[in-house]
Amino acid sequence: MTKTEQLIQEAEASLLHTYNRFPVVFERGEGVRLYDADGKEYLDFCAGIAVHALGYGNKTYQDALTEQIRKLTHTSNYFYNEPAIKAAKTLTKLTGMDRVFFTNSGAEAVEGAIKAARKYAFEKDGHTDHEIIAMEHSFHGRTMGALSITGTSAYREPFLPLIGHIRYATFNDLESVMAQVNDKTCAVVMETIQGEGGIIPATKEFIQGVRKLCDEKGLLLILDEVQCGMGRSGRMFAYEHYGVKPDIMTTAKGLGSGIPVGAFLMTEEVAAHSLKAGDHGSTYGGNPFAAAAINAVADQFEKQDILKNVTKTGQYMADRLRDLQAETTLIKEVRGMGLLQGIVLSDAVKAGDIAKKALQNGLVVVTAAGNVIRLIPPLIVTEKDVDEMIEKLGRALKP
Repeated sequence: MTKTEQLIQEAEASLLHTYNRFPVVFERGEGVRLYDADGKEYLDFCAGIAVHALGYGNKTYQDALTEQIRKLTHTSNYFYNEPAIKAAKTLTKLTGMDRVFFTNSGAEAVEGAIKAARKYAFEKDGHTDHEIIAMEHSFHGRTMGALSITGTSAYREPFLPLIGHIRYATFNDLESVMAQVNDKTCAVVMETIQGEGGIIPATKEFIQGVRKLCDEKGLLLILDEVQCGMGRSGRMFAYEHYGVKPDIMTTAKGLGSGIPVGAFLMTEEVAAHSLKAGDHGSTYGGNPFAAAAINAVADQFEKQDILKNVTKTGQYMADRLRDLQAETTLIKEVRGMGLLQGIVLSDAVKAGDIAKKALQNGLVVVTAAGNVIRLIPPLIVTEKDVDEMIEKLGRALKP
């Protein structure tokens, strides 16, 4: 029995079976490469589901976290801590927002955003029956609130009733959003680029139209940038491509580049009329260690000019994927932004099967809804890495 087989056997005996895991045990990483328990090398175009923005083994990042571990990892939010103060200042500057609340995950950030929107509406009229418009085929997380605004019924149905007062509109269809608005509506929530739903960017007309609608009706626009934010689109946050600004936004994943941390942010207007002391909290949120990770990531983004690489290499990857599309009838479409790209496959193959074959070829990819292969590599990926990915993926697409 190999070391991998032994470890998987132990895992299956103890872990709750909530994941259909690939039969691989990753042990270490370096750059954009992962190595399993038996020493096999893999090219990583998953990045822990868009988490490892800096790749693996960034020494400056590791040194910053090691230094913070030696100082202090946790104090609770009864007290201030310097790394969190610095992280808050950095993140508000990067987003153009005014106030931040630190969480431990993207789902928690979404939960906070929902609460802030409902409290804002409650402060205006004292009613508790306000509605939120979410998008079909969206994904916002697995907690009960985040699940309530996730627009895929299969995720929601086993856990009904959820928080209620949620309506669903069609993504990139402004008229469908307008049709759901009534006098109880308080907010519209959507991913700037739908991730789990199939790598579908918002159209400029749609997102600008929703922003205008919110302004006219006095509604809040909540943008979920948990997956598409932190540089993945080529801008620090994807909404920057569209010339809009949300009232509330969420971020996580690449924010800590491997350390569990998220945040929701809001404008001063929303902050002044929503969550007050006692309305929301988190024992671990914004602890010194997690905040140090945010600061180290932001520092590396600037020093390595990460956004420039995402724009350049992202375009190269999109071009190479379209070259691959021209060579096979199995690829119907390539879509996305920056280093968030989706390959829509024909009905002749299943994305899950291609992902398994790619893994056998030493390439890590994941899938998304709509028979899509999702490519979300570390943001330090090079054109040479892209060429290798194309070769490995091409082999996986062959009979």
